Amino acid sequence: MTSVDESVRTVSRSDRTVISYSVVGPAHGPTWVYVHGWGCRRTDFDPVAAFLPEGDRVVSVDLAGHGDSTSARAAWTMAEFARDVAAVLVAESVERCVVVGHSLGGAVALELARLLPDTVTEVIGLDSFHYLGLYPAIEDAAARGLLQTFEDDFSSGVRSLVVMGSVPDTDPGFAEAIFAKASRLVPAVGIGTLAEMLRWDMDEALAAVPHPVATLAVRGLLDPAAPERYGDRIDFVVHELGSHHFLLERPEETAALLLATRTTA
Repeated sequence: MTSVDESVRTVSRSDRTVISYSVVGPAHGPTWVYVHGWGCRRTDFDPVAAFLPEGDRVVSVDLAGHGDSTSARAAWTMAEFARDVAAVLVAESVERCVVVGHSLGGAVALELARLLPDTVTEVIGLDSFHYLGLYPAIEDAAARGLLQTFEDDFSSGVRSLVVMGSVPDTDPGFAEAIFAKASRLVPAVGIGTLAEMLRWDMDEALAAVPHPVATLAVRGLLDPAAPERYGDRIDFVVHELGSHHFLLERPEETAALLLATRTTA
Protein backbone atom coordinates (compact mmCIF):
# COMPACT_ATOMS: atom_id res chain seq x y z
CA MET A 1 0.00 0.00 0.00
CA THR A 2 1.06 3.57 -0.71
CA SER A 3 1.29 5.67 2.47
CA VAL A 4 -1.27 8.47 2.69
CA ASP A 5 1.29 10.72 4.43
CA GLU A 6 1.67 13.42 1.82
CA SER A 7 4.12 16.11 0.89
CA VAL A 8 2.07 19.20 -0.01
CA ARG A 9 3.70 21.55 -2.50
CA THR A 10 2.77 24.51 -4.71
CA VAL A 11 3.67 25.83 -8.15
CA SER A 12 2.89 29.35 -9.40
CA ARG A 13 1.54 30.36 -12.80
CA SER A 14 0.22 33.54 -14.41
CA ASP A 15 -2.89 35.44 -13.23
CA ARG A 16 -1.83 35.04 -9.60
CA THR A 17 -2.48 31.31 -9.89
CA VAL A 18 -0.99 29.07 -7.20
CA ILE A 19 -1.58 25.37 -7.70
CA SER A 20 -1.44 23.12 -4.63
CA TYR A 21 -0.66 19.46 -5.02
CA SER A 22 0.51 16.49 -3.03
CA VAL A 23 3.02 13.75 -3.75
CA VAL A 24 3.23 10.33 -2.13
CA GLY A 25 5.48 7.40 -2.96
CA PRO A 26 9.05 7.12 -4.28
CA ALA A 27 10.31 9.68 -6.79
CA HIS A 28 11.08 7.10 -9.45
CA GLY A 29 8.14 4.74 -9.03
CA PRO A 30 5.40 4.22 -11.64
CA THR A 31 3.46 7.47 -11.48
CA TRP A 32 -0.26 8.15 -11.24
CA VAL A 33 -1.48 11.73 -11.67
CA TYR A 34 -4.91 12.41 -10.22
CA VAL A 35 -7.17 15.24 -11.45
CA HIS A 36 -10.40 15.73 -9.49
CA GLY A 37 -13.86 16.65 -10.73
CA TRP A 38 -16.00 19.79 -10.57
CA GLY A 39 -16.38 21.06 -7.02
CA CYS A 40 -14.06 18.35 -5.69
CA ARG A 41 -10.44 18.34 -4.52
CA ARG A 42 -7.22 16.37 -4.66
CA THR A 43 -7.68 14.70 -1.26
CA ASP A 44 -10.61 12.71 -2.66
CA PHE A 45 -8.01 10.35 -4.09
CA ASP A 46 -6.20 9.73 -0.79
CA PRO A 47 -8.31 6.67 0.17
CA VAL A 48 -7.61 5.09 -3.24
CA ALA A 49 -3.90 5.93 -3.10
CA ALA A 50 -3.67 4.02 0.18
CA PHE A 51 -4.44 0.80 -1.73
CA LEU A 52 -2.03 1.30 -4.64
CA PRO A 53 1.31 -0.54 -4.61
CA GLU A 54 3.87 0.83 -2.18
CA GLY A 55 6.34 1.44 -5.00
CA ASP A 56 3.95 3.66 -6.97
CA ARG A 57 4.07 7.44 -6.88
CA VAL A 58 0.83 9.46 -6.74
CA VAL A 59 0.66 13.13 -7.68
CA SER A 60 -2.73 14.67 -6.82
CA VAL A 61 -3.54 18.18 -8.03
CA ASP A 62 -6.04 20.79 -6.87
CA LEU A 63 -7.25 22.57 -10.01
CA ALA A 64 -7.25 26.37 -9.97
CA GLY A 65 -10.13 27.71 -7.87
CA HIS A 66 -10.63 24.32 -6.20
CA GLY A 67 -9.34 22.94 -2.93
CA ASP A 68 -6.25 24.82 -1.83
CA SER A 69 -5.43 26.24 -5.28
CA THR A 70 -6.15 29.90 -5.95
CA SER A 71 -6.31 32.04 -9.07
CA ALA A 72 -7.39 35.43 -10.37
CA ARG A 73 -7.89 34.13 -13.91
CA ALA A 74 -11.05 34.73 -15.90
CA ALA A 75 -10.73 31.74 -18.25
CA TRP A 76 -11.59 28.31 -16.87
CA THR A 77 -10.98 26.20 -19.97
CA MET A 78 -10.05 22.53 -19.91
CA ALA A 79 -6.82 23.44 -21.73
CA GLU A 80 -5.85 25.99 -19.07
CA PHE A 81 -6.56 23.50 -16.29
CA ALA A 82 -4.32 21.06 -18.19
CA ARG A 83 -1.54 23.67 -18.18
CA ASP A 84 -1.90 23.86 -14.39
CA VAL A 85 -1.32 20.11 -14.14
CA ALA A 86 1.51 20.28 -16.68
CA ALA A 87 3.26 22.87 -14.51
CA VAL A 88 3.12 20.41 -11.62
CA LEU A 89 4.58 17.60 -13.73
CA VAL A 90 7.42 19.84 -14.87
CA ALA A 91 8.11 20.91 -11.27
CA GLU A 92 8.23 17.25 -10.20
CA SER A 93 10.28 16.13 -13.22
CA VAL A 94 7.64 13.52 -14.13
CA GLU A 95 8.79 11.73 -17.27
CA ARG A 96 5.97 9.20 -17.70
CA CYS A 97 2.59 8.90 -16.00
CA VAL A 98 -0.91 7.49 -16.14
CA VAL A 99 -3.46 10.28 -15.65
CA VAL A 100 -6.64 9.49 -13.72
CA GLY A 101 -9.42 12.06 -14.08
CA HIS A 102 -12.66 12.01 -12.12
CA SER A 103 -15.63 13.43 -14.04
CA LEU A 104 -14.53 16.89 -15.29
CA GLY A 105 -10.98 15.77 -14.50
CA GLY A 106 -11.26 13.31 -17.38
CA ALA A 107 -11.60 16.21 -19.81
CA VAL A 108 -8.57 17.88 -18.23
CA ALA A 109 -6.68 14.59 -18.46
CA LEU A 110 -7.32 14.33 -22.20
CA GLU A 111 -6.13 17.89 -22.69
CA LEU A 112 -3.03 17.08 -20.66
CA ALA A 113 -2.35 14.07 -22.88
CA ARG A 114 -2.66 16.34 -25.91
CA LEU A 115 -0.32 18.90 -24.30
CA LEU A 116 2.30 16.38 -23.07
CA PRO A 117 2.04 13.37 -25.42
CA ASP A 118 5.48 12.07 -24.50
CA THR A 119 4.80 12.22 -20.76
CA VAL A 120 1.25 10.89 -20.50
CA THR A 121 1.04 7.21 -21.42
CA GLU A 122 -2.71 6.71 -20.95
CA VAL A 123 -5.85 8.31 -19.55
CA ILE A 124 -8.29 6.60 -17.18
CA GLY A 125 -11.52 8.36 -16.32
CA LEU A 126 -13.47 7.80 -13.13
CA ASP A 127 -17.10 7.96 -14.26
CA SER A 128 -16.10 10.33 -17.03
CA PHE A 129 -16.68 10.69 -20.81
CA HIS A 130 -20.08 8.96 -20.92
CA TYR A 131 -22.47 11.77 -19.93
CA LEU A 132 -23.58 12.74 -23.41
CA GLY A 133 -25.61 15.63 -21.96
CA LEU A 134 -22.29 17.16 -20.89
CA TYR A 135 -19.86 15.65 -23.42
CA PRO A 136 -19.13 16.32 -26.22
CA ALA A 137 -19.66 20.03 -27.05
CA ILE A 138 -23.25 21.05 -26.29
CA GLU A 139 -25.37 23.33 -28.46
CA ASP A 140 -25.46 26.89 -27.16
CA ALA A 141 -29.20 26.87 -26.42
CA ALA A 142 -28.99 23.72 -24.30
CA ALA A 143 -25.87 24.95 -22.53
CA ARG A 144 -27.51 28.29 -21.75
CA GLY A 145 -30.45 26.55 -20.10
CA LEU A 146 -28.19 24.52 -17.82
CA LEU A 147 -26.02 27.48 -16.92
CA GLN A 148 -29.08 29.60 -16.15
CA THR A 149 -30.01 27.14 -13.41
CA PHE A 150 -26.71 27.81 -11.68
CA GLU A 151 -26.85 31.55 -12.26
CA ASP A 152 -30.34 31.77 -10.78
CA ASP A 153 -29.58 29.61 -7.75
CA PHE A 154 -26.09 28.13 -7.48
CA SER A 155 -27.02 25.89 -4.56
CA SER A 156 -29.92 24.38 -6.50
CA GLY A 157 -27.66 23.79 -9.47
CA VAL A 158 -25.16 21.95 -7.29
CA ARG A 159 -27.99 19.88 -5.83
CA SER A 160 -29.10 18.87 -9.32
CA LEU A 161 -25.59 17.58 -10.11
CA VAL A 162 -25.48 15.56 -6.89
CA VAL A 163 -28.86 14.01 -7.69
CA MET A 164 -27.74 13.24 -11.24
CA GLY A 165 -24.68 11.47 -9.87
CA SER A 166 -26.56 9.37 -7.31
CA VAL A 167 -27.83 5.81 -7.69
CA PRO A 168 -30.87 4.34 -5.85
CA ASP A 169 -28.86 3.00 -2.91
CA THR A 170 -26.64 6.05 -2.44
CA ASP A 171 -26.43 6.85 1.27
CA PRO A 172 -28.28 10.16 1.84
CA GLY A 173 -25.65 11.30 4.31
CA PHE A 174 -22.90 10.66 1.77
CA ALA A 175 -24.79 12.59 -0.92
CA GLU A 176 -25.26 15.47 1.52
CA ALA A 177 -21.53 15.53 2.24
CA ILE A 178 -20.80 15.71 -1.49
CA PHE A 179 -23.31 18.55 -1.84
CA ALA A 180 -21.76 20.47 1.06
CA LYS A 181 -18.27 20.15 -0.42
CA ALA A 182 -19.28 21.18 -3.94
CA SER A 183 -21.35 24.09 -2.60
CA ARG A 184 -18.18 25.66 -1.22
CA LEU A 185 -16.96 26.29 -4.76
CA VAL A 186 -17.00 30.01 -5.59
CA PRO A 187 -19.99 30.45 -7.96
CA ALA A 188 -17.99 32.43 -10.53
CA VAL A 189 -15.45 29.61 -10.71
CA GLY A 190 -18.10 26.90 -10.77
CA ILE A 191 -20.24 28.51 -13.46
CA GLY A 192 -17.23 29.55 -15.52
CA THR A 193 -15.80 26.04 -15.38
CA LEU A 194 -19.13 24.44 -16.26
CA ALA A 195 -19.57 26.80 -19.21
CA GLU A 196 -16.15 25.85 -20.59
CA MET A 197 -16.80 22.16 -20.04
CA LEU A 198 -19.97 22.42 -22.10
CA ARG A 199 -18.00 24.15 -24.88
CA TRP A 200 -15.21 21.59 -24.78
CA ASP A 201 -15.08 19.31 -27.83
CA MET A 202 -14.39 15.77 -26.65
CA ASP A 203 -14.45 14.39 -30.19
CA GLU A 204 -11.67 16.76 -31.20
CA ALA A 205 -9.64 15.90 -28.10
CA LEU A 206 -9.99 12.15 -28.64
CA ALA A 207 -8.90 12.53 -32.25
CA ALA A 208 -5.80 14.45 -31.15
CA VAL A 209 -4.76 12.00 -28.42
CA PRO A 210 -3.14 8.72 -29.53
CA HIS A 211 -2.96 7.25 -26.03
CA PRO A 212 -5.20 4.49 -24.63
CA VAL A 213 -8.31 5.94 -22.98
CA ALA A 214 -10.59 4.10 -20.54
CA THR A 215 -13.27 5.02 -18.04
CA LEU A 216 -14.54 3.22 -14.95
CA ALA A 217 -18.25 3.81 -15.51
CA VAL A 218 -20.99 3.32 -12.91
CA ARG A 219 -23.52 0.94 -14.46
CA GLY A 220 -26.53 2.81 -13.10
CA LEU A 221 -25.27 6.12 -14.52
CA LEU A 222 -23.91 4.94 -17.87
CA ASP A 223 -25.65 6.40 -20.91
CA PRO A 224 -25.98 3.34 -23.17
CA ALA A 225 -25.47 5.55 -26.21
CA ALA A 226 -21.95 6.40 -25.04
CA PRO A 227 -20.36 2.97 -25.70
CA GLU A 228 -22.17 2.88 -29.03
CA ARG A 229 -20.63 6.22 -29.98
CA TYR A 230 -17.18 5.89 -28.40
CA GLY A 231 -16.68 2.17 -27.86
CA ASP A 232 -14.02 1.97 -30.58
CA ARG A 233 -11.97 4.69 -28.86
CA ILE A 234 -12.73 4.40 -25.13
CA ASP A 235 -12.59 1.22 -23.06
CA PHE A 236 -15.72 1.29 -20.88
CA VAL A 237 -15.08 -0.65 -17.67
CA VAL A 238 -18.57 -0.94 -16.19
CA HIS A 239 -18.98 -1.58 -12.47
CA GLU A 240 -21.37 -1.25 -9.54
CA LEU A 241 -19.13 0.20 -6.82
CA GLY A 242 -21.44 3.07 -5.88
CA SER A 243 -22.38 6.53 -7.09
CA HIS A 244 -20.55 9.07 -9.26
CA HIS A 245 -18.16 9.46 -6.31
CA PHE A 246 -17.48 5.73 -5.93
CA LEU A 247 -13.78 6.39 -5.39
CA LEU A 248 -14.73 7.65 -1.91
CA GLU A 249 -17.34 4.98 -1.28
CA ARG A 250 -15.24 1.97 -2.33
CA PRO A 251 -11.58 3.04 -2.48
CA GLU A 252 -10.00 -0.43 -2.24
CA GLU A 253 -12.10 -1.78 -5.10
CA THR A 254 -11.45 1.39 -7.11
CA ALA A 255 -7.70 0.92 -6.71
CA ALA A 256 -8.04 -2.70 -7.87
CA LEU A 257 -9.96 -1.59 -10.97
CA LEU A 258 -7.37 1.07 -11.77
CA LEU A 259 -4.56 -1.47 -11.53
CA ALA A 260 -6.49 -3.94 -13.72
CA THR A 261 -7.23 -1.22 -16.28
CA ARG A 262 -3.74 0.29 -16.46
CA THR A 263 -1.93 -0.94 -19.55
CA THR A 264 1.30 1.05 -19.18
CA ALA A 265 3.64 1.60 -16.24
